[in-house]
Amino acid sequence: MVEKNTISASGRRKTSVAHVKLVPGTGKWKLNKRELTAYIPSEALRNYIQQPLKLTNTLGKYDVIASLNGGGISGQSGALRHALARALIVADASLREVLKASGCLTRDARMKERQKAGQPGARKRFQFSKR
Repeated sequence: MVEKNTISASGRRKTSVAHVKLVPGTGKWKLNKRELTAYIPSEALRNYIQQPLKLTNTLGKYDVIASLNGGGISGQSGALRHALARALIVADASLREVLKASGCLTRDARMKERQKAGQPGARKRFQFSKR
């Protein structure tokens, strides 16, 4: 079912990975075979995801089909935004400057810090007792 004019890209955020296919269409969204509003209930996250499309005035021009893995809703939203920005550049290289200036192409490398041995968390310590 992959068409010749399909544009693919992937993006990452925290432990989440998003694989996106942009197909010229009317602006339909399918995230893990579900609608955008059903998959991401938060209006703020939906606006965050749509930022690359809004900046480049391509919001209704592509159908978005995405496969999201790992992490939670916030991490998956960041990964999807990153993947969309990368896919738009593959579609039209002249959009790179706009997306780069807005920070959509930057891979957010912040990860959760690992838990240290003998402690309850990454930074937290057990209560100190003098006696």
